[in-house]
Amino acid sequence: MKPLFEKIEGIIIRTQDYGETHKIVTLFTKEKGKIACIARGAKKPKSRMAAVTQPFIHGSFLIQTGSNLGTMQQGEIIVSFRKIREDIIKTAYASYLAELTDKMLDKQSFEGYLYQQFIFSMQAIEMDKDPDIIMLMYELKVFDKAGFAPVVNRCVNCGRVEASYAFSIKEGGFLCSQCLSIDPQAVHLSETLTKLFQIFSQVDLQQIGNISVKPENKALLKQLMEAYYDQYGSYYLKSKKFLKQLDTFNYWYEN
Repeated sequence: MKPLFEKIEGIIIRTQDYGETHKIVTLFTKEKGKIACIARGAKKPKSRMAAVTQPFIHGSFLIQTGSNLGTMQQGEIIVSFRKIREDIIKTAYASYLAELTDKMLDKQSFEGYLYQQFIFSMQAIEMDKDPDIIMLMYELKVFDKAGFAPVVNRCVNCGRVEASYAFSIKEGGFLCSQCLSIDPQAVHLSETLTKLFQIFSQVDLQQIGNISVKPENKALLKQLMEAYYDQYGSYYLKSKKFLKQLDTFNYWYEN
């Protein structure tokens, strides 16, 4: 039986050393979701595979598929996202989004919309858009796909629609003024924060502009989303720990 070759568009979200000279490359692809394959010789500096198997490379890859792990035969770069790899802050955010995607998605399940959102996120990070805003928007979309996104368009308990709510981690979303007693630990949100949650949940990342959010509001949104993931997410994310270390460093540097 002749080997089957497929040309697949995707972006590299993880690489792992395999032996002395090879890599196992995980791709988030346009048509097949998340797949993994071996890139033979990719660790050799002069190998033709070395340049196309770097993190965040968006490309078209020729992959020999089979019953086991496929083999990447060649690749053509569509976008290198080199500016991300050359900047430690951009790399930190991109690495977190990539690891979150890798952990949350099942292998070989079609994720066309989320794939587009991931590409748009990488483009926005490279274009110097606020990485915290990009992160919050993408997190809400990944959480939705994983089945545990917070309810932010109505009261999670009674369905009531108001201008502002409290955010309940325990109940999984917004609580209206009449349902606050359900969770005394719920965090009251202003109308602005309520609206931001709704925009971040609904708006396509391709439409992201220069959204300006006050530092204290952004800090609270990040804190709530982190606590929410800690409650419902099932994977430890090493890249998130590094992001928190960067936040701590920036706080001491700025103060």
